[in-house]
Amino acid sequence: MVRLAIGKAGITNPVHIVRNGAEVLLYLKAEPPYTDRAVFPFPRLLLVDLKMPVLNGFEVLEWLRSHPDCGVIPTIVMSASRLEEDIQKAYRLRANAYIVKPTQFEQFVEIFRRLNAFWEICELPTLPAKC
Repeated sequence: MVRLAIGKAGITNPVHIVRNGAEVLLYLKAEPPYTDRAVFPFPRLLLVDLKMPVLNGFEVLEWLRSHPDCGVIPTIVMSASRLEEDIQKAYRLRANAYIVKPTQFEQFVEIFRRLNAFWEICELPTLPAKC
């Protein structure tokens, strides 16, 4: 659904979706199967779910923040959770934003439109090829 909403929002930047938190780390570290940066470019923005399998979103945030080169990647948590402790923990781990997943597809599309518009006007740091 995320891929469809991104497309419908008119986002033309490359989007790569992985299946779990462990794959997020493999991708960031350019480890197999993500070694070719022409095919798997380093992300300018990272969107994580708290309920990812293998490593959850909090674990990914902890890893990111413990690796200075990757700590500058703008990172957004998108979760079904509205629990105050989840929101607090995400921001304590320096998530740049916390968005509750909408229930309607069109709301997903609108969120991605707004995120795209916001990040297009932001100055972003130079990022490494891998962490």
